[in-house]
Amino acid sequence: LVAVTGYVSRFDSADRGGDVVRRHAFLGARADVPLLWQHDPTRPIGRVLSLSEDGIGLKMVAGVSPECRDGLDALALLRSGAIDGLSFGYRVKSARPRAGGGRELLKLDLVECSVVTLPMHAQARVDTVG
Repeated sequence: LVAVTGYVSRFDSADRGGDVVRRHAFLGARADVPLLWQHDPTRPIGRVLSLSEDGIGLKMVAGVSPECRDGLDALALLRSGAIDGLSFGYRVKSARPRAGGGRELLKLDLVECSVVTLPMHAQARVDTVG
C-alpha cells in the first residue's frame, strides 16, 4: 500500500452545496471504511488506515493499492498533480438549516472516503502521496 494523507473534510466553511461541517461531527468515526475511486462502491482502491479530527477538519491517512488497476491509475494521477481531491460519503445524524441555504452538519455517520477529481469542498485535498 502507498500512503496518502489529506483532509477529507474541512470544518466551519461552506462546501459547493452550502453545507458546513462542524467540529466533532465525526466523533466516533472509525477508520474501517473503504477508500474508493470517485465515490464508486464497485471501485475500491485501498483502505483508510486512520482518521482524526483536529482544528482544521477530518484528516485521513489511507493506503492505496498499486496492485489494482484503479489504485494504480489513482496513484499516477495523484503523483502527476492531475488530481488531488478528497471527499467522503455520509449519512446525516444531526443537522440544522443555515440562513441563506445549505445545512450545518452536526453529527455524521461516515460511510466511505474517496479520491476524487472534483471535491465538494474546495479545500478537501491530498497533502502527501508516499
